[in-house]
Order: sequence, then C-alpha cells, then structure tokens
Amino acid sequence: MAVIGATGCVGRQICGLAARRGHDVLAIARRKAPHIADHTFIPLDVAATSKENIAELLASQRVGTVVNAAGRWGPTEAEMAHSHLGVVQRLVAAQALLDHAPRLVHIGSIHEYGPVPNGTALHEAIEPCPSDMYSQTKLACSMAVLASGGVVLRAANMFGPYPPEETFFASLLRRLRGALRTGETVELAIAEAKRDFVDVRDVATAALAAATAPVSGQVINIGSGVAVDMRELVMTFVAAAGFPSDRLRTVEGQVRSHGGEWIEVDIGLAGRLLGWRPAFTAAESLRAMWDER
Repeated sequence: MAVIGATGCVGRQICGLAARRGHDVLAIARRKAPHIADHTFIPLDVAATSKENIAELLASQRVGTVVNAAGRWGPTEAEMAHSHLGVVQRLVAAQALLDHAPRLVHIGSIHEYGPVPNGTALHEAIEPCPSDMYSQTKLACSMAVLASGGVVLRAANMFGPYPPEETFFASLLRRLRGALRTGETVELAIAEAKRDFVDVRDVATAALAAATAPVSGQVINIGSGVAVDMRELVMTFVAAAGFPSDRLRTVEGQVRSHGGEWIEVDIGLAGRLLGWRPAFTAAESLRAMWDER
C-alpha cells in the first residue's frame, strides 16, 4: 500500500494503521519525517513528477492500493491547485498507463458540498456546491478520482493527535500551552456554529476499509454523525488541557471557516458499504490532541 502525503496528520495515521494490520507500507511525501521512519520511504513531489515515472514506481513496488492523503492549505489558487489537484491528476494519469492499476482511495472534504441549511444531514446524494477556493479544488480532485473508478472519502473536520498547524484547534492548542507557561489570560472568540468533527484515527480506519471494500467510483461521507456546538468542543478541550477557567475569557466570534454555521454528516452509507463507524468520542480526540506533544 502506498500512502501519498505520508507525513501529514492523516497520512501518518494511515501508515501506522496499515503496518499494524500487516500491510507493506510505501510512504511517499516531499520530505521525510521521524514519525514515518519505520516505513519504506520515497521522497517525491507527486504533482511535479511525470506520469511515466509515477507509473514505473507503482509497478516496481507492486503497489496494490494508493491512498491519497496529500494536500495542504495554500494562500494562492496556484499553490492550492498544485498541492491538491496536481497530485490527483498525476496519479490518475499514471494509473491509465498500467495494465493492473492500483486501487485509488482519496481523502476528500465534506466542505465540497458547500454550506447547507441548519439541520441538514449531509448525505452523498446532495449536489456539491463549494463556495471557496479550497472546497472547489477538493471537489475537482474528487471528480477526477471518481471518473477513474476510485473511492472518495469526504471527511468532516478532523481532530485528534497531531492536528495540522492551520486548523482552529491547533491554534488553540498553541495559545493554551503558551499561556500555561506565561500565566497569561486567553481571550477566545467562539462563533455560534455547530460542527461535525471526526478523529483522524477514525479517518485512517475508513481509508483501510475502503482499500478492500467491493466499491468503486463511489463517494462515501466520513464523520461523527453529530453536529456539536463549537463552544462545547472548546470547553471540553480547555478541560482536557487543565487550563484554569478563570484565565479564559470568551467573546462572540464570527463564522469564518468553510461550511457556514452548520455541518452534520450522514454516515449511514459508510456503515453499509465499509462496515465503518467512528470509534473515538470528542473528549477522547481532544484529550489525545493535547497529550501528543
């Protein structure tokens, strides 16, 4: 099994889980990181590599499944297209050159659907209508994967161990740790929004299930199945951090992230096709995020 974006928060979990389940793991990323030292590693910018070279690599390593967990937030449309769509386009083109193309599982985003009315459970039959550059790029990736016969896992907001630096909870984690060192008070703006969060380890489990499930050309939504108030999640995280409540001041904030005021994922199809359900509670995920230093 090859994992693209192996050093990221999702990729590292997929690599570890796949190895524990007996898979030979080929970790692919632009730069090596200590946490994937136990896996065979190839430094490669897939988006900047020819389809012929990618096809040769997959064939020579006898890769049966490729899980694409690559992609990061970029400040410009060009950077976003390179790190997301560029990777998928090269992978799909490389597959077309092979007599026995590996199965492709792609980690997409629930934000591909765009904002929906409060109370809506996001299911796979909803027509995507992304509202920003990130979501539009992720949708383009998913459409390319689906056209090739691959499987797309549209994952909800993720938390758990080693969150990406640009995420809300990663930023909050840094602020709380800094304030614990200095004794300062933290002022935090919290929007009146409800979000569906899923543990990154549960996403890895879904990716491994999709690698062997008898499905193709299919979108499958992955989440907790519950929209949780952001204030509740924040206070759960603050408690997990052991941060003194008298040194936290909350004010009303504006919704600035993807998805508007409401995200709740219908995970029924994941259960039926993959036999998958999330295993971690929000409290467990937030505790793990704090504990993994």
